Amino acid sequence: MLRAFFVRLSESRSLRGFAERTAIGRRVSGRFVAGTEIADAVRVTQAVNRSGMSVSIDNLGENVTNLDEARQSAQLYHQILDAIAANHLNANISLKLTHMGLDVSEELAFRLVTELLDHAVRIDNFVRVDMEGSPYTQRTLDFVRGLHREPGHGNKVGTVIQSYLYRSEKDVDDLLSERIRIRLCKGAYKEPPDIAFPKKADVDANYLKLARTLMKSGVFHGIATHDEKIIAELKQFARAENIPASAYEFQMLYGVRRDLQQQLVREGFGLRVYIPFGSEWYPYFMRRLAERPANVLFIARNMFRQ
Repeated sequence: MLRAFFVRLSESRSLRGFAERTAIGRRVSGRFVAGTEIADAVRVTQAVNRSGMSVSIDNLGENVTNLDEARQSAQLYHQILDAIAANHLNANISLKLTHMGLDVSEELAFRLVTELLDHAVRIDNFVRVDMEGSPYTQRTLDFVRGLHREPGHGNKVGTVIQSYLYRSEKDVDDLLSERIRIRLCKGAYKEPPDIAFPKKADVDANYLKLARTLMKSGVFHGIATHDEKIIAELKQFARAENIPASAYEFQMLYGVRRDLQQQLVREGFGLRVYIPFGSEWYPYFMRRLAERPANVLFIARNMFRQ
């Protein structure tokens, strides 16, 4: 019930406008969002790198409505790539296709992301194309396949699979047939029961099944979860299958389970932290609360502490 409540809040334009304009809203979001400027993302990334973790930087935003907005979004990602190189950060970028203008012009979006990918290749970096709600699933996968087939782009672009969708097992098989890198997560959008598992136990079971497939594939993937039980089962699976820790990495969100992040690093596992920044943080923030409503209590306890 709480999950559905926060998902609905994430779609509220009036609450979004209020939250993004007010100081109290920005303070509440600070646990999960690095700030609003590239300099904020660089500062937080440097701190995370010093803790032995790599980073994926995401400029928050989606569903731009015109070509100029799409071009501006892409230009900011070029600046992020420049900042990564200039500051010698252990980081890559993550972006949403609707932020690059997919709803306005698919041709423009493909050109903008191709230019970003070419930039990433020049500095030996990587672009993760994030997954959005189910209306975009097939379009995103087709888009990423097209990018991956371009000369020089192999192993430099990947995407995201969400275990709560029934279709995800086939999508994993199709992506692996082209050796495309995957970030596996559970999913953070509200989806109907005819296309997504409604029960958490089924989502978790599918996650474990897909994660085992990825870990045995010989392609470097990101296992994105904060679930200690799932992590423990996957570590045991890796030992049984003689899969080295260097063959994959765990991924977690900025501000979530920092204790577990540090524990995995101490144990010798690769850990990548997803760091979002930008002024349009409200939908992202609400989806994080939907994923783990216990975060509400955490924020309430810590909001007025220095």
